Amino acid sequence: MGYQLSKQQAAEMFQKLSKTYDLFAPVRKKGEGCFSDTDVIRYEKVSSPEEIAWEAKSDYSFKEALLPINETLFYFTEDETLVPKAPAKARLVFLRSCDLHGVKRLDEIYLKNGYEDYYYARIRTQTKFVLMGCPSSCQSGFCVSMGTNRSDEYDAYLKPAGEVLYADFHCPQLEAYAAETGAAQAGVTPDYVTENHEKVTLPKKLSNESFSNKIWEEYGNRCIGCGRCNFVCPTCTCFTMQDIFYRDNEKNGERRRVWASCQVDGYTDMAGGLSFRKSQGDRFRFKVMHKIYDYEKRFGYPMCVGCGRCDDVCPEYISYANCVNRLAKEEEAHEE
Repeated sequence: MGYQLSKQQAAEMFQKLSKTYDLFAPVRKKGEGCFSDTDVIRYEKVSSPEEIAWEAKSDYSFKEALLPINETLFYFTEDETLVPKAPAKARLVFLRSCDLHGVKRLDEIYLKNGYEDYYYARIRTQTKFVLMGCPSSCQSGFCVSMGTNRSDEYDAYLKPAGEVLYADFHCPQLEAYAAETGAAQAGVTPDYVTENHEKVTLPKKLSNESFSNKIWEEYGNRCIGCGRCNFVCPTCTCFTMQDIFYRDNEKNGERRRVWASCQVDGYTDMAGGLSFRKSQGDRFRFKVMHKIYDYEKRFGYPMCVGCGRCDDVCPEYISYANCVNRLAKEEEAHEE
């Protein structure tokens, strides 16, 4: 059984939650989109249900709530280093089912990939997740094809419906906040989609020969290497390092971990002038094959969760979903 909270009870619950947690949720930012008079939905701290964009998929994923775009790893002076303190509060992150599956992918890379990342782990262990249901499919998502359209791995589920807020809990600590408001119990079942507008078929017999497919050159000729697809993706984990030296004392500074993109020129540059994947086609191939081949070969499931954000954000209208479907069709035709 879940709870039915009135508008006042929901506000009270959020107020109490905010004292213990930093609440990160998708927020519609008016007029701050890429073009004039357009909005963008991205993650920010909230303190009430009214601030959350419940009705639409966020343009940017939840990822920046766990992995800051710029993160200081340590400060340094001439003879010592200092690691910044962890965030003072635990975190409560609101996200949809496809993104909740994305958390599993991030955990795989940062916690289980042979080494536990200290900075990610200290935030992740203090984070709980609130599922936001999807009563209908977004236009570009293909979560059903990827099997990420529903999830039971949430700590709480919240659903606004007119003047009330329905809530279900798997975490007793969070459930206590709703119970304290005196909310009435009610049957609550998470909303999830069973069919998408976009459908994707994953190729099942990719091999090393797939890396020489002419399709990569075709897409590479269109790609401008802006990296936007990587930055909105909930499962991309590439980063680079920056050492910042202070102007008043050049021997003091800080080292930062900064989001990076495998699609951007210079990402694979190495000491001695070496560079890998110099053409844009090679970079596009690396991204796609990593999402549906390399990662699955290693961990047993695809890296992509089918959120569709890469298709939404591409300025050249390159469709990752279409590319994957073409690979599958070519595979099928070859078998015939």
